[in-house]
This record gives sequence, C-alpha cells and structure tokens, in this order.
Amino acid sequence: MHPVTEPALDRSYRALLAVPSLGRILLGMQIARIGQAMIGVALVLFTLSTYRSPALAGFVTFASIFPGLLVSPIAGALLDRHGRTRLIVLDLLVALGSLVLIGGLSVAGLLPAWLLVLIAAVSSLTALLSATGLRSLFPLIVPRHLWERVNAVDSNGYVVATILGPPLAAVLVQVWGGPPALVVIGLLFGIAALVFLRAPDPRTETASSGRLLVDAWQGLVYAWRNRTIRGIGISLSVLNLAGGMTTIVIPLIILERLRLDAALVGLVFAVQGLTGVVSGFLAGRIDTRGRERPMIVLPMFAMTGGVLLALPALGAEPGVGLLFLVLAMAWTGIVNGPLDIALFTVRQRRTDPAWMGRAFAISMSFNYSGFPIGSALTGWLVGHSLDLAIIFGALACVAASLLALWLVPGEDEAGPEPELLADARADSSGS
Repeated sequence: MHPVTEPALDRSYRALLAVPSLGRILLGMQIARIGQAMIGVALVLFTLSTYRSPALAGFVTFASIFPGLLVSPIAGALLDRHGRTRLIVLDLLVALGSLVLIGGLSVAGLLPAWLLVLIAAVSSLTALLSATGLRSLFPLIVPRHLWERVNAVDSNGYVVATILGPPLAAVLVQVWGGPPALVVIGLLFGIAALVFLRAPDPRTETASSGRLLVDAWQGLVYAWRNRTIRGIGISLSVLNLAGGMTTIVIPLIILERLRLDAALVGLVFAVQGLTGVVSGFLAGRIDTRGRERPMIVLPMFAMTGGVLLALPALGAEPGVGLLFLVLAMAWTGIVNGPLDIALFTVRQRRTDPAWMGRAFAISMSFNYSGFPIGSALTGWLVGHSLDLAIIFGALACVAASLLALWLVPGEDEAGPEPELLADARADSSGS
C-alpha cells in the first residue's frame, strides 16, 4: 500500500488574490486603516497644540480606545448574529461623524476638553465592529491553506497604514491645523464605507441563544476557557503597554526635546511600517504550524531593544536623537512581522468558526487593552520623567515575553479543544 499524499495546493499570493471579492474587501480595509493610523497621531498633535497638556493627550488616546474594548463581547455577538459588512459600514460612518464633529466644534470654539474626551469615548464604542469584522471575515472567505498569506496581507495592511497614515496626519496638522486634518481623516472613513457597501457577507454557522446579552456572555466564557486566546490576551495586553507609551513619548521627544517639526513625528512612525512590510511578507511565507509559540515569544522579547533605543535620544543633538528614534522604530517593525502572522494564524486554527465573531472581538480587545492604559499611564509618567516612561515600556516587553512563554500552549499542548466546544454549544442550545 502506498501512502496517500495530500494534493499540492497553490499557496501563492496570486491564488489569494483570485478569491472572489477579496480585492474589494482589501481596498476598503486599506483605506479605513490609513484613516485609523492617522487618527492616533492627529489626535495627539491636535490635543498638544490646542490644550498644551501631555496628560490630556494621553487621556484622549485612552478614551478613544478603552470604552470600545469594554463592549467587545456585545460587538462580537452582533457580528456573529447579523453578519460583518453592514456593521463594518456602521462603524466607518460613526468615525466619519465623530471626526467631523470634533473639527467643527473646535473651529467654532465650542470644544472644551471634557467634550473632546466624551466624543472620543462614544466613537470608540463601535470601533471593534470594523476591526473584528474584518479579522473574522478573512478565515470565512479564504481557503485554509491560504491563511498565512491572507494574514500577511492583513498584517501588512496595518504596516502600509503605518507608513502612510502618520506622516500624512502630521503634515495635515502642521499645514492646515488640527481641525481640518480631523475632518479630512473623517472623509477617508466615508470613502471606505462606500467601498464596503457592495462587499459580500458570507453565511456561517452561528452558536446563538437568540438573546444578545446571553450570546455576549457565552462568547466571553468561550474566549476565557480557550487557553490560546487567554494566553495571547494576557501577554499581548502587557506588550501593548509599551505601544501606548511609544504613542505619547515619540511626539514629546521630537517636539520638546529635539525641537523638530511635527511632520517628523509621522515620518518616524512610518519607519516602523517600512521595515514591517518586508518582515510581514517574508513571515507570511512560513508555515507556522508547530512554530507559533517561539514566533510569538521571541519577537516580544526582542521589542525591548527597540524601546530602549529611545533612551539615548533624550540627551542627544537633534540629528543624532532623531537617528536613534528611527532605529528604534525600524527594529520594532522588523520583529513585529512574525509576531503578527503567528498570532493571527494560531487564533484562527484554534477557534470554532461558529464563535469567531465573539472570540475575535474579545481576543482583540483583550490584546489591545494595554495600549490605552499605557498611553494614560505614560501621560502621567512623563510629567515626572521621560526616562522612567521608556523604562516602563521596556519592562512591559520583557514581562510579556515571559507570560507568553508560560501561558500560550504549543501545538503539542493544544488541539481543537473539543470539550470546550461541546460545552459551549450545549450552553447555547440550552439557553
């Protein structure tokens, strides 16, 4: 008897782009992500220039993200019950409206700090509908053997946005001012919404009780009991404390320590995207099966070096200081490529498709929760010491890598978790 071999499958990027309607989805995704990459820089620069308060800049960043993370179970339940594309469009329209509102009120002189924070917080409530909607849409429309490829494109969608978004935002703020820049970014979300209007919404099995809050709770239980999602969430949330730190510290070093133009803030952030493009596409060519844990742990630890490279910039001449910041962001982009590919793929493999909306929404919010917390803490820390804020970020990277090594199960330790799936379906059917 000869062993049965699996037929060769086309795993190329060309085969990926042949997937029906994927081109439209990727176009809408890219426009929206460029807008998202612009918001972070534009809001910080707008707040610093208008209110002259690093603490407020950190808190606005926190408010623009954290409330949306808290409602992630509900966002995920909505995605599982009602599909993805229409809810993606809803979030894009909310983003359009909130940015136009901030810009208009600011021009009219009617935007006190508390109202800016409130608008940012309200607009964050729908943010996971588009972020999770896209992330959970890909494994539903793309064949399994192309998941590494689509995850590379997904990851590099963020990377390309990082290359284009921050420099564009910084230039718009410097040339036109904060309010017009925010309105222009809002219009990008409107364009993305038009692209998504005709995108398909694939039908999939859904484990639903018929009640939104019950579905949301069951999704939370499912995600927590899934050891892979839980381990990634704890470790990545700690890592993202460093990401939140970087968002506040890099602009402050460039503007206040080095006394350079605001446009350079965006260019420094873009360096991370440039190096990340190459790293992401190369990592997308790797079969991650059995390699997921080292591809998560090692990049987390390696990011410590990128964070610490910001320290010498504090007391350096402008040109030398800028060089250290460029090196820091370049290194971060290089090590982030394999981390993203391993993270996206292992989560797809170890999540039941019937629970992907809820599981991905909760997982992504859990993963990202450290970012707004890191921004808020950094806004307070920099009032005492920029050095202390950078060291805080480096320690977060080390702690994250150790937590991932301890908590994220390897391939030999984690299967499809049939007991978990069976229990979750039983709970759903009995509700």
